[in-house]
Amino acid sequence: MSGQTEKEIVIFITAPNEDEAARIARSLVEARLAACANIVRGIRSIYAWQGKIQDDSEVLMIVKTRKGLFNAVSDKVKELHSYDVPEIIALPIIEGAPDYLKWLKESTEQQEA
Repeated sequence: MSGQTEKEIVIFITAPNEDEAARIARSLVEARLAACANIVRGIRSIYAWQGKIQDDSEVLMIVKTRKGLFNAVSDKVKELHSYDVPEIIALPIIEGAPDYLKWLKESTEQQEA
């Protein structure tokens, strides 16, 4: 057991384009809601929406943060995202390099005023 009190998570968020994803990612990192956000271009999403099958080009954000920040991340994404129902799903980080997980935690802690 690593002795960590709060689990780290990865959140997947899709967006219609790289500019919107970058704007959201930068906002999350600047607010210390995420330590890092990767943007993966060129994904193809096939999904059901409003009774029709959609086939769209999107980008994927892979956001590293802590479980306790999920609701705040979700709220911020909904505030900034152009989709009515953006994908915001979290997966646990089962294991990670201790120094990376330490950095993740430190990068998402609120600074004392």
